[in-house]
Amino acid sequence: MRVPPDNEILAPEFAPELEWLNVAFLRVDKLLGRSAILVEFWDFARVNSLRTLSYLKAWHERYSPLGLRVIGVHTPGYSFGRDSTAVAQAVERLEIPYAVVLDPAAGVWRRYGNKGWPGRFLFDRRARLRHVHFGEGEYIETELAIHELLLEIDLEIELPAPLDPIRPEDVPGVLLEPQTADVVLPRDRERLELVRDWTDGEDFIEARDAGAAAEVSFSAGAAYAVLSGADLEPGAYKSDGRVVAETPGVRLHGFQFLPRAPATEA
Repeated sequence: MRVPPDNEILAPEFAPELEWLNVAFLRVDKLLGRSAILVEFWDFARVNSLRTLSYLKAWHERYSPLGLRVIGVHTPGYSFGRDSTAVAQAVERLEIPYAVVLDPAAGVWRRYGNKGWPGRFLFDRRARLRHVHFGEGEYIETELAIHELLLEIDLEIELPAPLDPIRPEDVPGVLLEPQTADVVLPRDRERLELVRDWTDGEDFIEARDAGAAAEVSFSAGAAYAVLSGADLEPGAYKSDGRVVAETPGVRLHGFQFLPRAPATEA
């Protein structure tokens, strides 16, 4: 959604105690006049966040030499995401090249008034908000807004055409079928068929013994189980809707679902 250029909504400053990855630190006031700023709230265990990364990486590669500063704000949706080491490992594994600030207590999230993962805020060279979007989508609109702000910095720059949609469901205006609502644990425990013992935790259910299983019925294009504990690398794992714990201590935080891709015409 475009925001009128005469608005007075300014980019909040980042608190000095925050931890950064890929840079020592960044301050909004040091970017004024020479950079447009794209702030993306994300979580390495949220599939919707992961699906936007290809666009963020491409925009960073295309436009950082021309004055765009991309900043990822990692605000965790799961307890394991508060571990800075886990986030640093994910940033390295995902080959994220731009600056990432860690927001384990969600202070930046609240300061921005963010509403979900991913959440995108684009600011001009005066740090005024010019474009905002929550969730996947609006990739072409975002890139055109980036063009506009970079031309305000330098009218002589040459800009490429916007990226083509990466997936059929990214095409503007495409209609998608509704999918099953995400499962949040332990709140939605009754939506699962459980085998053997599972114990409720802060934001998970934990398998008490090997062979414990959890299964959910769903209608969606894809399902992901969010897992941690035992020897698992925490994150979202593609799933058929069933999780079987090979060892005690496996933690199931929930299931996430994606819509089906639109049917293509023959």
